[in-house]
Amino acid sequence: MVEPADRPSTAGQRLGAPESFGVSTLEPGLRPPAQPPGRQVSIRVQMLDDTQEVFQISQRSPGKVLFDLVCVHLNLTEGDYFGLEYQDQRKMTVWLDLLKPTLKQIRRPKNTILRFVVKFFPPDHTQLMEELTRYFFALQIKRDLACGRLICNDTSAALMVSHIIQSEIGDFDETQSWQHLLHNKYLPDQDAIRDKITDCHRKHVGQTPAESDFQLLEIARRLEMYGVRLHPAKDREGTKLSLAVAHTGVLVFQGYTKINAFNWSKIRKLSFKRKRFLIKLRADPNAHHDTLEFAMASRDCCKIFWKICVEYHAFFRLFEEPKPKPKPILFTRGSSFRFSGRTQKQIIDYVKDSELKKVPFERKHSKILSNSSMSPQPASFRSQVPKEVIQFLVSPFILSLIYCNYAPFSFLGRFVHIYRHFWSVFNSSLSRSPASDDSPLGSPHVIVNGSGSVNGQGIGCTGVLGPGQSPEGRQLSPLTSPLLTEAGYVRNDDEDEARRKKFPTDKAYFIAKELLTTERTYLKDLQVITESFQSFVGKDEVLPDSVKNLISANYDPVYKFHQGFLKEVEQRLAQWSVEGRSNAHIKGDYQRIGDILLKNIQGLRVNISLVLWFSSALSSRKVETVCRDFEQQRVCYLPFNIFLLRPLHRLLHYKLILERLCKHYPPTHEDFRDCRAALADISEMVLQLQGAMMKMENFQKLLELKKDLTGIDNLAIHGREFIRLGCLSKLSGKGLQQRMFFLFSDSLVYTSRGMTPSNQFKVHGQLSLYGMTIRESEEEWGVPHSFTLFGQRQSVVVAASCASEMERWVEDIRMAIDLAEQSSSPSTDLLSTSLPDNSKSLLEDSGAEQESEEELCSSRSSLERQGHRGNTTVHVCWHRNTSVSMVDFSVAVENQLSGNLLRKFKNSNGWQKLWVVFTNFSLFFYKSHQDDYPLASLPLLGYSVTVPCESENIHKDYVFKLHFKSHVYYFRSESEYTFERWMEVIRSATCSTSHSTRKDLY
Repeated sequence: MVEPADRPSTAGQRLGAPESFGVSTLEPGLRPPAQPPGRQVSIRVQMLDDTQEVFQISQRSPGKVLFDLVCVHLNLTEGDYFGLEYQDQRKMTVWLDLLKPTLKQIRRPKNTILRFVVKFFPPDHTQLMEELTRYFFALQIKRDLACGRLICNDTSAALMVSHIIQSEIGDFDETQSWQHLLHNKYLPDQDAIRDKITDCHRKHVGQTPAESDFQLLEIARRLEMYGVRLHPAKDREGTKLSLAVAHTGVLVFQGYTKINAFNWSKIRKLSFKRKRFLIKLRADPNAHHDTLEFAMASRDCCKIFWKICVEYHAFFRLFEEPKPKPKPILFTRGSSFRFSGRTQKQIIDYVKDSELKKVPFERKHSKILSNSSMSPQPASFRSQVPKEVIQFLVSPFILSLIYCNYAPFSFLGRFVHIYRHFWSVFNSSLSRSPASDDSPLGSPHVIVNGSGSVNGQGIGCTGVLGPGQSPEGRQLSPLTSPLLTEAGYVRNDDEDEARRKKFPTDKAYFIAKELLTTERTYLKDLQVITESFQSFVGKDEVLPDSVKNLISANYDPVYKFHQGFLKEVEQRLAQWSVEGRSNAHIKGDYQRIGDILLKNIQGLRVNISLVLWFSSALSSRKVETVCRDFEQQRVCYLPFNIFLLRPLHRLLHYKLILERLCKHYPPTHEDFRDCRAALADISEMVLQLQGAMMKMENFQKLLELKKDLTGIDNLAIHGREFIRLGCLSKLSGKGLQQRMFFLFSDSLVYTSRGMTPSNQFKVHGQLSLYGMTIRESEEEWGVPHSFTLFGQRQSVVVAASCASEMERWVEDIRMAIDLAEQSSSPSTDLLSTSLPDNSKSLLEDSGAEQESEEELCSSRSSLERQGHRGNTTVHVCWHRNTSVSMVDFSVAVENQLSGNLLRKFKNSNGWQKLWVVFTNFSLFFYKSHQDDYPLASLPLLGYSVTVPCESENIHKDYVFKLHFKSHVYYFRSESEYTFERWMEVIRSATCSTSHSTRKDLY
């Protein structure tokens, strides 16, 4: 019915590109469709409540992927009424095409904000089945009123605003309503009808927010300008008019008055030719013309309006989504654009036929809900830290120290006594604050003291050993061992299953328990800095005293703070589920965790401020040598730089845990308001620190790579960004030889594994990215997955292990080339002056001793070898022939987990209980959480995680399987939640290189 008059087919269609399929809002419980592999980008979307969310999509994803992500985020079932609009490069407002790649439409995603708004306005709001959908429509009406788009008389405007106010502040109160109208603008000329609004508001006593939304839509749908978006045009005589489209057809306005309407049943065809919009009507003897012509500002304006008409017609008139047109054999005229998604009839039928669970949601502007869910806390819950002090700690001056790679220690040392003095003042203010009446510390039921006893009976559940204390001989805490009841007694599976069925445990308990288990690991990591490292450097006179003082001044307070925080969390979990027997069936104030987090927010804020600018201090050559020596200690199971950034990364973990709690709780739950308030504070901190954190992570990654490379002097310099590392095969006269490549923002370095005691990688050459070009060359060389890099001085042919690896490398190299071209400073020569000029003359180490995969995967060899540096990410990528990007590292710091798991080998019979820590793409195994160092580790890059099949005879619940080549391991978790969490975080490591989430790092 609707086609353009002149529109050639696209190049993709002429070449036989596959037809994209339409989009439908996801059903509840389903995840968004898998995104195509490739570089990820961040897209900002502004919601109808004026909040902004950032979504990660693949560079090649169609618009439907982004739209589905938004609908899933909002739990929106009837999402097909909505759309995403934005301003294109011509400053014209257009809808995001769901079938075309998003980045083909949005050229500058960093500077573009998409708006999630109502696209299709139904004639009757009763056709909207969900309360959440009506709420979003009400927000759209509120926005249209405020911007002057929904024109109406004063009586209708006052009545609509009164319903909006009723939904936001509740029943009429003269003072409150008057103040609310003073501080909120609902209409352009609101002051003139303020008395009318308050008079209408008086009549809505007892009306709920949902009822207010319903009444608001009832009034709005009767207005002539309801859902109308005007498009300027002129008729044949040059009279200025406006065109619009509605569910009934095409409308013509003069000013804000509708002067004509063309019903869909009367329209035979809609088309456009250049800047003329044509409406062809069905034969009518009473009509003067069968074709109406309107002139618009440009061809683009015509096309935009024509596409909206196509979609409106299909949405309201068709029974189902239109099928794609058959591909033309030679050529075609007309546009290939079509409506994609469910029609209104399909939406209504789906909602009627489905028994959808009503999902609670938060009305952002409604004080009715916020009073009950986000009420202010007592003064004791929030330590009063002066704002001036906090602003000083996170001031741009202090933050600028982060970017100084070689800050003088003498200068930094001057701040030590300032922070010591501040910390003593802060601690004294904490000690003076009165205890809360409902504080768990005052509960007489279960008391956990510093020696790890409950009501005087020792259970050893504090997780922190004092000086001189030993874990030997202690009974394990029931909180850390879900398979133990009383000390030394192992519960069998039948008892465990019966207990779960009789007393099903609330999911919130396991989320809170994740906070507890990861907090224990975090405290152990802080202990590596505050005790192990300080003890190690105490014997070394090489380390400057200023650095030693900085460590004690910055990290000791953090460690002490989290000791107290961990005790509070342990006590609460002990009250929530005493000795492993869930008390979820018994209601009590102790079944919550948000109040503890909220109470400690200010302490976290100060601790992060203390740590934020310190970690860049460990960058001198002397300090690097000391840190490298310390990494040979078994207690330092990760690169030392990772421990230094732990406090910043821990904020991300708190945020994720609180998000899961808020998503799980209904708004009426007693813990919901505390969790929401704590989440808001921590999210604000994360947002403020995000840029600084990314710069620090990059700088620390450069320092870490410097330890694995030999032949490079000046790797960690200002402005250089690490992008990707991994294995590629380099084509030379000797054939394909395995090389480790390191991609930075200004150069590409290739190396081979040397024969040094620490197995460092020896640099063979460097390619400047400035002026580099890249070309796929599989057919030219006959090597699968190969491509050629053309530099200014030389060209290199390399091959990836698979097509996906090649795609990742090519995308990242091209991005790095663009960065190098945009950079004003030339690339710095990375090679050491001691290396010969001709990099090709360097010896090939094909005969170097190769560490076997068996050795790498062995449960003990990876940590018990000298230095245990063969377990670093670089070495794992070398052996597994894979690659990792900086984005993968950033994702990895958010995906960390700790807890008890049962492990079983492929050919063994029994299960072994272990304390397992997942971090840095690896699993680390301990006897218990009190151990100072892991007994073994398992790097997961290259592994696959699945569920055992029936033929493997693993007849247990919550079991997942890890396998790589002939290596197979089974793990059992304690609950469905922990099973899903372990699967989730492990997939982030085993599959990170195939679906990593690219953040805006550059």
